[in-house]
Amino acid sequence: MANQHFAKIQKLHENIGKVLLGKPEAIRSSLVALFGGGHLLVEDAPGVGKTSLAKAIAKSLSCDFTRLQFTPDMLPSDILGASIFLPNQGEFEFREGPIFTNILLADEINRTTPRTQSALLEAMNEGQVSIEGTTHQLDPPFFVLATQNPFEFEGTYPLPENQLDRFMLRIEIGYPDREFEKQALNQHRAGEPVDTLEPVMSGEELIAIQTDVRNIKVEESINDYLLDIVTATREHPDLEVGVSTRGALTFYRALQSQAMVAGRDYVIPDDVKELSIEVLAHRVQCRSVLRESQRQRAVTILEQILQQTAVPD
Repeated sequence: MANQHFAKIQKLHENIGKVLLGKPEAIRSSLVALFGGGHLLVEDAPGVGKTSLAKAIAKSLSCDFTRLQFTPDMLPSDILGASIFLPNQGEFEFREGPIFTNILLADEINRTTPRTQSALLEAMNEGQVSIEGTTHQLDPPFFVLATQNPFEFEGTYPLPENQLDRFMLRIEIGYPDREFEKQALNQHRAGEPVDTLEPVMSGEELIAIQTDVRNIKVEESINDYLLDIVTATREHPDLEVGVSTRGALTFYRALQSQAMVAGRDYVIPDDVKELSIEVLAHRVQCRSVLRESQRQRAVTILEQILQQTAVPD
């Protein structure tokens, strides 16, 4: 099952890698979220490739792509759409908003108000939006890649916990090594490299992989390992809020997707170790910690938990 998709997944990985140089871990994490049917939050400094990553994914897939720049004055209707009165016909007509797409880049999501941020919740969780009492289904696949700058707090609205919980993974990209940065300089002489990318996977192929991810085998020992880590977050004295059941289920699906991306039909303990920070760090709340140091403290605690938790044979 995983083997039949592996060549396609590798081709997609390589295509994105033409733009995001020297960052295979970030690409791997993006594919885990994509094939796991989840969403991705990229949190890093400006100019390290967050938008390029989203564009490269969209260009590599034969899917609709929309980029939405979030601003403080944005309203929920600017995302979802609204009913417009047509005087000539004497009736209202619903006009779809930018959320009706396959790949949505929510750029600088923390620059808009919590009210507008919450407009994404139903779409990210259930693949639908409710507007004026009517439910509208979003066409699959639907993938949100959101970005935010963790170093600038003026004019921003921190994402509430229930919004963060909708993201399967939260990752950082970081600065590239000098050699890859030099390649990037040469690469941009003729323009934006992302504009030259061609699609290597169709929407139908993506949906097929997302469906088969659910059949990846997870041994009971892996389930116990996962739950030991989740339970430890709930019992840790420095954590006010541990990982929820929904978080555990998301972790489980991410592990299956990680195995698929690696070309395996089964999950191994290393998958748990590799994904724990990216999946769980934004799902716990530390005690008596400033918001700007919340993530680093959560990472430190999770690393301690991983060291102390017995790994299955």
